[in-house]
Amino acid sequence: MTRRRGEIQLPGPAGESYTYRPRREPSPAVARADGGAALASRTVFAAAHVVADPFADTHPGGPAAVDWDATLAFRRHLWACGLGVAEAMDTAQRGMGLDWPAAAELIERSAREARAAGGRLVAGVGTDQLPGGGASLAQVRGAYEEQLAVAERAGARPVLLASRALAATARGPEDYEAVYGDLLRQSAQPVVLHWLGPMFDPALAGYWGSGDLDTATETFLSIVAAHPGKVDGVKVSLLDAAREVALRRRLPDGVRCYTGDDFHYPELVEGDRHGHSDALLGVFDPLAPLAADAVRALDTGDRAAFRAALHPTVPLARHLFREPTRFYKTGVVLLAHLAGHQDHFTMVGGLQSARSLPHLARAYELADTLGLFPDPELAEARMRALLIVYGIHP
Repeated sequence: MTRRRGEIQLPGPAGESYTYRPRREPSPAVARADGGAALASRTVFAAAHVVADPFADTHPGGPAAVDWDATLAFRRHLWACGLGVAEAMDTAQRGMGLDWPAAAELIERSAREARAAGGRLVAGVGTDQLPGGGASLAQVRGAYEEQLAVAERAGARPVLLASRALAATARGPEDYEAVYGDLLRQSAQPVVLHWLGPMFDPALAGYWGSGDLDTATETFLSIVAAHPGKVDGVKVSLLDAAREVALRRRLPDGVRCYTGDDFHYPELVEGDRHGHSDALLGVFDPLAPLAADAVRALDTGDRAAFRAALHPTVPLARHLFREPTRFYKTGVVLLAHLAGHQDHFTMVGGLQSARSLPHLARAYELADTLGLFPDPELAEARMRALLIVYGIHP
């Protein structure tokens, strides 16, 4: 087949190939990503990925090997865009390759970088240091307390992550109320409560003591209401916009709703006459320049410009987070590699193999169409190199 200059052959989902013509220039927002006014009308965090050390002699299930220089450089990029960083969250492969010792070091290192950069930082606090198998409520509480101490000592606002161990141990809502109540009473500052749905982690089904979401919501809200002044906000990742809006309207005054909905974030962040969601999103890892540009438009009251900037990103987000949703990290890391934020497409625990080549090719196409790559020619060259590894000569 004769191909024209500037074309690339990409694999489709049914084994076919198709021709794509990459962009020649990045979007204006990406070109000016390292500057701009601070965001004012919304509090926005990007849940950041980690960069693996590609030369470490490790294996899936072994200790996490992190390239600290590249990982921290990416956080500086997010702060330069104007976003806050949500550290050691699901996007950083918590429970999917990043073990607690590496997560603790990540929180401590990122906190030092945040102080130097003047950047906002929240950090995930969970129970993933517990061994597999049954754990008592006291052990779950102790694991949370250990991680809470690390985050508070580092100076990061804690995000109390949903716990697989608690989901497996709790007998009902009262156990969640007891564990979270103890943690909130002893926290030194207001925390963020995290509700991660089973589409992100099947082990979290039935969280808050019920498989019925209406019942679970009542327990969740009762915990927030019982501890005034101790909850900065709630982070909701259920991929259900209507449910999030209903929950948001019932939160006490002063408690933020940080959307974790990577499907419906534009309308949730824009909000309505009753209020809006702030954001703590994994999809803002690759979308950081566009997301910051959109929120700056919202800061000026220009809702049309906000929509024009952010709504076109939804097809990419829905592609990255398609089922099985928990493997979205693979596409996120690919885009970081193609954008030049890291020199390789390697992930902690070997998770780069979790998505198919057609899926990755489509992610490249959608991101390039948005102008997400600062150097489109570099992105094209790296995509070609990946195709060659799979036996395709584009």
